[in-house]
Amino acid sequence: MPAETTKRFVCIHGHFYQPPRENPWLETIETQDSAAPYHDWNERICSECYATNGAARVVNNENQITRIVNNYARMSFNFGPTLLSWLAENAPRTYRMILDGERRSCGLFDGHSSAMAQVYNHLIMPLASRRDRLTQIRWGISDYTHRFGHPPEGMWLAETAADTETLELLAQEGIRFTVLAPRQCKRVRALATEKTATGGAKPTGDWISTPNASVDPTHPYLARFASGASLAIFFYDGPTSRAIAFEGLLNSGENFVSRLKQGFLDNNEPQLVHVATDGESYGHHHKHGEMALAYALRLLEQDTNAGLINYGSFLEQFPPKWEAEIYDNSSWSCDHGVERWRSNCGCNGGKPGWNQLWRAPLREALDQLRDSLVPLTEKVGNLLFKDVWAARDEYINIILDRNLENVERYFDAHQHHPLTDEERIRTLELMEMQRHTQLMYTSCGWFFDDISGIETVQIIAYAARVIQLSQELFLEDAAGLELAFLDKLAQAKSNVPSAGDGAKIYTQQCLNMELSLEQVAAHYAISAVFSSFADETEIFCYQIHRISYEIFNSGRGRLALGRARITSSITGNSESFSFAVLHFGDQNITAAVKAYQPDDPTAAEGFEKVVTQAREQVRNANFPEVIRLLDRYYDLDYSLTSLFRDDQRRIIQVILNSTLADIEVSLKNIYEDHASLLHYLAQTGLPKPPALALAAGFAVNAGLRRALEADPIDLSLVRSFLNMAKSDEVPLDTPTLTYVADLRMKRAMLELTMSSGNLEILDRALNLARTLTELPFELNLWQAQNIWYEILRSSTYSLTAHDPEDRPRWDRDFRELGCCLSIACDIITAEVAGPVPADDLLIAEA
Repeated sequence: MPAETTKRFVCIHGHFYQPPRENPWLETIETQDSAAPYHDWNERICSECYATNGAARVVNNENQITRIVNNYARMSFNFGPTLLSWLAENAPRTYRMILDGERRSCGLFDGHSSAMAQVYNHLIMPLASRRDRLTQIRWGISDYTHRFGHPPEGMWLAETAADTETLELLAQEGIRFTVLAPRQCKRVRALATEKTATGGAKPTGDWISTPNASVDPTHPYLARFASGASLAIFFYDGPTSRAIAFEGLLNSGENFVSRLKQGFLDNNEPQLVHVATDGESYGHHHKHGEMALAYALRLLEQDTNAGLINYGSFLEQFPPKWEAEIYDNSSWSCDHGVERWRSNCGCNGGKPGWNQLWRAPLREALDQLRDSLVPLTEKVGNLLFKDVWAARDEYINIILDRNLENVERYFDAHQHHPLTDEERIRTLELMEMQRHTQLMYTSCGWFFDDISGIETVQIIAYAARVIQLSQELFLEDAAGLELAFLDKLAQAKSNVPSAGDGAKIYTQQCLNMELSLEQVAAHYAISAVFSSFADETEIFCYQIHRISYEIFNSGRGRLALGRARITSSITGNSESFSFAVLHFGDQNITAAVKAYQPDDPTAAEGFEKVVTQAREQVRNANFPEVIRLLDRYYDLDYSLTSLFRDDQRRIIQVILNSTLADIEVSLKNIYEDHASLLHYLAQTGLPKPPALALAAGFAVNAGLRRALEADPIDLSLVRSFLNMAKSDEVPLDTPTLTYVADLRMKRAMLELTMSSGNLEILDRALNLARTLTELPFELNLWQAQNIWYEILRSSTYSLTAHDPEDRPRWDRDFRELGCCLSIACDIITAEVAGPVPADDLLIAEA
């Protein structure tokens, strides 16, 4: 809302962030069982929060959808760069929703973006070295600019942890404002100045202390520094922010708006009521929180006495009239400043009797490792780079885009001299080592109860990757780094007796993640038995070039022999291997890998000899001799357990499928043979034998699943199985059936988007939707609803049903389809008849 019509504004900020969870050697997140039924926590929270905020529902009193909106267009937000990287790769539609919301916000708020940047991987800035702080700020700015197409105005500090030096560095790097907690403000004074005798200026106001978070949060403050730089600080409304996060304020959109408006003061000065919480409050921590936010934003947008705004727009219209100083080493989530990330301060005390004494030695171990690497990095780096630390700051451009042309530009800009291929690998390994020294300080490693938690194990794993790279780069100069690190970590005692201490976690958990190119080759060799790979393929962050591959079968046994070149996509490090995999069926797999020199005639001749002999022995079904042959040529070291976690599960599932199919047929036959007895027991209320109940449950749910998956859906069969379940008191497997039904409806809607108004395809989608309304459990048709709304809003909607005589039927059936998907019929009628507001947005994916 323009400044001339109101001086009262509201801004709602969401800090969207998850710690990086990627395996440091694979650059991908492996299965996290604690996030089930999702693959990992990023996927789960994306489904519950990041995606839903891109397509948030506004509903009526009958819980029917009246609008689907992009919350990112109207709120203020920041996303952690490492999280955005994951979203871009794994949830591209959600990622596009975020970018689109940011773009729309610029149009809504006079060219000012609602997106703030963030220090790169969420380390606690006051506890970092000056060099690391600069890298965090510069990487955060570069990441933001890469994604949104323009530099940021504001930057979010991890945990809002700040000191004066950090704020000054932000200002010197071009950041105009940041957001802090009210308790971080130490004192304030008016900015009005008077001339001194020498012609200078001095503030006329006296400093006013602001103890106990008593700062007025309704306007910005200027922080000024000795260097002459300055930036604005917005101190958010603490009580209302706590009510959002912890007191159930998101249970009602109306109450949310009412509480926000209570923050206005009774004067005519320009005022900003603003709150800041974890963005995950809106949908993950609070189910349907994104809907409360969408409703509140809509109410505020329609309010004639207050307007929505973002920080950049407010700052331009109403520059600070006061200045502020902060408490150094303060944050929003620790009553003791920043002690939560370096001492046993008492925050998040965990279970009774637990302590966080492990925090201090963990930080000391990491600091010692980081500081020991500085002279080694300069010794090697100055032989490769013009300026190794400037090269590190610019390495973010490679992290964001690893294509060869971009890497060439990086080398051209920073290399000390034209680098050889071997030197290029060393430069990339050096920068990767430095990247992981940043990642190992991610704040979540200290935040929770115990050193054995997954967040802390993650940062120790990053340290293990740092040590591995340092040993490859610095050779004897790196001797002792690991031992010194372990000595410190051994002082970090876990509260869980079986976990021991940090040194035990490092050796038993983190080193088990460590990979060599040989292990990647072994993974490829075993996976190739169960997968159809092309000659050029990619496994996580490794490129595989297949030199040769043959497979020989005899009965249930088979032998695969081949050669491949494995290359790291990150550093360019490359090596060739020959491999052999012997599979006797089921989980019985033995594999071997050996370094192979393609240019060595002796190596080629030896391998071909093995292939020839093995082929003959398999033909004769003489597998004992095959094993002896391979044992002479290889060390048989690998098995199914050598696979990376996700592929291990996938291959086990492949092995299990035939067994499960046999079991399913058997249970179905048992149920059909004894169905009448089961009916009788159900009708008389007599107890059912567990074995028979198990067979019935399996057969009915499997049959219902297949009926739902049929194309077109078999309505009569669905009803038949539902009747069986009801009459025989068979509990339905609602999670699986819901998933199948949701997926079927999504596919039908995607088909409709590509149908160009085909009435037959519309009929199929409508019949499916009608059928799904008969299911006796709640469905989550979120994606199907998005697609329906996208079709309605698309520019081609008016072109559907090309024959004018078909148009009434299309509108009628499309309207009914929307009603089946819980979209309000009166809204459908209005929107079919007229345009939809251009700033309402859809489609994202779970």
